[in-house]
Amino acid sequence: MKKIRAAVVGYGNIGKFAIEALEASEDFEIAGVVRRNGAENKPAELAPYAVVKDITELKDVDVAILATPTRSCQEYAEKILALGINTVDSFDIHTSIIDYRRALMPVCQKNGAVAIISAGWDPGSDSIVRTLMQSLAPKGLSYTNFGPGRSMGHSVCVRSKAGVKDALSMTIPVGEGIHRRMVYVELEEGAKLEEVTKAIKADPYFANDETHVFAVDSVDALNDVGHGVNLTRKGVSGKTHNQLFEFNMKINNPALTAQVLVNVARASLKQQPGCYTMIEIPVIDMLPGDKEELIAHLV
Repeated sequence: MKKIRAAVVGYGNIGKFAIEALEASEDFEIAGVVRRNGAENKPAELAPYAVVKDITELKDVDVAILATPTRSCQEYAEKILALGINTVDSFDIHTSIIDYRRALMPVCQKNGAVAIISAGWDPGSDSIVRTLMQSLAPKGLSYTNFGPGRSMGHSVCVRSKAGVKDALSMTIPVGEGIHRRMVYVELEEGAKLEEVTKAIKADPYFANDETHVFAVDSVDALNDVGHGVNLTRKGVSGKTHNQLFEFNMKINNPALTAQVLVNVARASLKQQPGCYTMIEIPVIDMLPGDKEELIAHLV
């Protein structure tokens, strides 16, 4: 069986776990890693792999896993899709997903490539659960309650603000889909907490949630990549009321995101050219192995 050749673009938390997930997947081989500094200061664990500055330096790449900050996903995706290489990413600004999908769709179709976007655990695998719950009770209310845990996207967003040396954004569930953001910042010398707080609260990542910002001496002393979610739906099946569904998980945030990215990288090779979210592709396409054997085992 020909293995899927995957490149990992970016080597932060998600990139590191993506390498581990690929190494554990028998149907993949690692084509290489794309880093801003290329092979400079190459980590020991990447010794078996090509490490380059640009994906064009790698050979025969089937799919690129974009382990990059959300706000750089589109730039990388458009460039790589134009080469005819599939892309997958964990773009996580919920309110911008439709615009992002619309932007990538013509690029995919022009170049005969597939992009699967917003493929983390939320948006991503949780989106599939929400869709299933709504199908089971078409009338009703759904709530997504995150945490308590570290939000990678929100933390990266805060670290991008002027005056911030390091940051940790914790998501605290208040209930019924409402969240509180507890943000801990390690400030650069001379930076003012009031100015940093204003910039954080104005960002779309935080603008719609209650947000509190605190200055700390060490973010590393607080850091924990654990997270979780509770999904509930109460509604009506047919004409029958009081149907209640619930889904819970407690996770290592970047490890699960990386696993989902590898799953959809596999699925991308089974789709027609275009841009997809996870609720648009068959779940079975995310699994390795013979389809009939999977059906016999899972149905």
